[in-house]
Amino acid sequence: MDKRLLAILCCPVTHQPVTPLTSAQMESINRAIAAGDVQQSDGTRLSQALQGALITRDGQRIYRIDDGIPVMLPDEAIATDQLKAFPA
Repeated sequence: MDKRLLAILCCPVTHQPVTPLTSAQMESINRAIAAGDVQQSDGTRLSQALQGALITRDGQRIYRIDDGIPVMLPDEAIATDQLKAFPA
């Protein structure tokens, strides 16, 4: 992801900066998606693994990246509190 774009992006709900998920975080969320345990804020259950994602500074919300474009929509955020043993 372009560092200039990353520098200006923030969570639309909390206005916190976001950073890319670590490889451990990406593996963890994709395992949970494969198990059918992940929903977006709007209640939609995710069925496809994430190719990339951003996480808020407090680690509470994840926003997916589709085809290199961050999807920064509050309804499509993923709350990390639903993920068991999600790495900090």
